[in-house]
Amino acid sequence: MAAGWARRRALTGAAALLAATLLVSGCAADGPGDVDLPDQVAQELPADVVTQLDEAVRSAMAASASPGAIAGVWAPWSGRWVSAIGTDASGAALDVEMTFRAADVTRMMTCDVLYALVDEGVVDLDDSVVEYVQGYPSLQAVTLVDLCNGTGGIGAYEPVIGDSWITNPNRIWHPLEIASFGIGQPRSAVGSEYRESDSGYILLGLALERATNRSAADLYDRYIFRPLGLENTVLPGNRAAAPGAAPLPGYRIVANPDGSLACDAPQDVSQLSASVGFTDSGVVSNVTDLGRYVQATAVGALAPESAEGRWSAPLPVYPGAPAWFTATGGALQAGSLIGQYGGLPGYLTAAFADPQTGMTVVVVLNNSTASEQLVGDLAFELAAIGSRSPAAGDAVAPEFGLPWTAQQYHDAINQTNICR
Repeated sequence: MAAGWARRRALTGAAALLAATLLVSGCAADGPGDVDLPDQVAQELPADVVTQLDEAVRSAMAASASPGAIAGVWAPWSGRWVSAIGTDASGAALDVEMTFRAADVTRMMTCDVLYALVDEGVVDLDDSVVEYVQGYPSLQAVTLVDLCNGTGGIGAYEPVIGDSWITNPNRIWHPLEIASFGIGQPRSAVGSEYRESDSGYILLGLALERATNRSAADLYDRYIFRPLGLENTVLPGNRAAAPGAAPLPGYRIVANPDGSLACDAPQDVSQLSASVGFTDSGVVSNVTDLGRYVQATAVGALAPESAEGRWSAPLPVYPGAPAWFTATGGALQAGSLIGQYGGLPGYLTAAFADPQTGMTVVVVLNNSTASEQLVGDLAFELAAIGSRSPAAGDAVAPEFGLPWTAQQYHDAINQTNICR
């Protein structure tokens, strides 16, 4: 989950030459229709690009003391690269099919459900949250779309109770209980600014559950997972467990009595109740599913009519943020990219895609000790490398650029080095 300012930050052009209709089977009978996604050149990215991507991930692994990482970059005009780097505790190589905690990417999914339900007439964007979640009359002015956009003025719970997830991973949190730690903090004016608020996304998920009489897991499955064929993506139950049947092991380095990090004894924190994240950060996925999801959301493949203005009024992520780093609709907008990054015990995860070209980046590091900003920086570095990959065959490379260089974020990452 994010913490304050530290979260730095329809197909057109050449991608249109590659666009094709991909009919996704297995949709729910009562869910959305078929989904159009950009076509993808069916080959690996060029060897020199792969070398740069691999070196970037390995450098971030060293900086964050992560024994493993899984990453994917899809450049529709050029090729793809999906890689698992590192080993588990037994020395066995990691696998690209391993599942992990998607962290704040869950927020985007919660907003997807909101807009789908608006199209169906179940809720309105301007409904007050107190129509569905009683007990907080002071939130009367906060609407469902405020919660989605991060403009509800509500604080965050993770800075208050996050340490307890390491010491008591088996505890099951009720959504209102966990959200209350953010709701109880001093409020900012509703609608005036973006504010990092995991509590807001918990409240939004709870409101959507109560409006539909369906669980959040069922809503995600109906409106996102089945339409996109995401067979390895789920919102788990509340029982403490590793993320999925074939989980990427996740670690955290605890402090010694003198305050230094016990780098020689990382703690396995894979076992955790999904209730700590719920509809803010609780989803579990793998690299391919998450890439498919974030690309679909960025290019509008699942967007109902009500979501037409979802990205149109972003706000700065923090005061003084670069003009290209904004937030709205449950997502961060970094340059032309749309996505999210964040962390839960054991995992730092990022997923971004470009609406114009379909270029997509997903990466997870399996040590959550470092700031989640690090994985955001890594995603931006990988995106800068992937955006310059040459066109394959008769394809034409798109004319688009990002307002940073790969080297800028590479240097930022190497300033971390938590155990070196």
